[in-house]
Amino acid sequence: MLPRLAPEQARAIVARLDRAHVLVVGDAMLDTFITGRVARLSPEAPVPVVLFDHESHRIGGAANVAHNVAALGGRSTLVAVAGHDEAAATLVNACQDAGITPVMIRAADRRTTTKMRIVTERNQQVARVDYEVDAEIAEDIEREVIVAVQQHAADASAIVISDYLKGCLTTSVTRAAIAAGRAQGIPVLVDPKVPHIGAYAGATVVTPNHHEAEMATQRRVRTDDHARDAARLFRKQAACEAVLMTRGDQGMWLLGPGVAGSLHAAAREVADVTGAGDTVIATMALALAAGATLAEAAGLANEAAGISVAKFGPAVVAPNELLRALGA
Repeated sequence: MLPRLAPEQARAIVARLDRAHVLVVGDAMLDTFITGRVARLSPEAPVPVVLFDHESHRIGGAANVAHNVAALGGRSTLVAVAGHDEAAATLVNACQDAGITPVMIRAADRRTTTKMRIVTERNQQVARVDYEVDAEIAEDIEREVIVAVQQHAADASAIVISDYLKGCLTTSVTRAAIAAGRAQGIPVLVDPKVPHIGAYAGATVVTPNHHEAEMATQRRVRTDDHARDAARLFRKQAACEAVLMTRGDQGMWLLGPGVAGSLHAAAREVADVTGAGDTVIATMALALAAGATLAEAAGLANEAAGISVAKFGPAVVAPNELLRALGA
């Protein structure tokens, strides 16, 4: 078991977060919520009839990672791909309002990934409709993304690769982002998808959840011993320096140079796990960029995740919330 981050350590790290600049590259998306009241069942089918009340938007995927960085006080730049549509304009405006610098590469053959959720006034989800093109981006768009990553990496203190298998993160884009980080001598963190594991070689930290770790290693993860063994094998397969495996209510397992151990789940109550992985990797990247050790950064990320899952939808965490959770 890794020791809990001491309050004085937490205060010192959080005080430095506003000096860090995190470049996020990956699959950005727009989360749309149509909220209403369930009045009755439809006479046409056994489904609820939702009386519309209001519609709202949040930024998701890689954009939520960037939002978490900004909410914690860091500078945040997002490189992503979107379509030529209204959702893209909404996404860009929302990013700017959140304090993110969006570098949105527009692709004529794609639509902006949008997840539309129909929810009740009590935040119970009735249905979800996904609008997306998940084929890999075309070569000309790929070149634009790589150029943007290389340009903005020069001013970054950490890079996050946020992979949602929506097509932005081709092998070439992923490898270029890792190479850019290594050339700058800054940490590169990856929120992975198993089909792309061969592209993550050289990353500083990869953050699979336990389901992804099980798929990649063909090992069950039910205990700390299982997590340790799976993390070792995952690190070998991904050829990365460290692995932070998230395990839901079982906490996390960290394996890296000179450190290995578990962290107890910090969640007090769980309302919605949507975007919790975004909060984890954003906090981890920002803390490393601010000079924290792997164990310290993982401790902060664990606490941030516990705060995030108590909120509805893709959520962010403020520095004062993080310090309060740590008793600092």
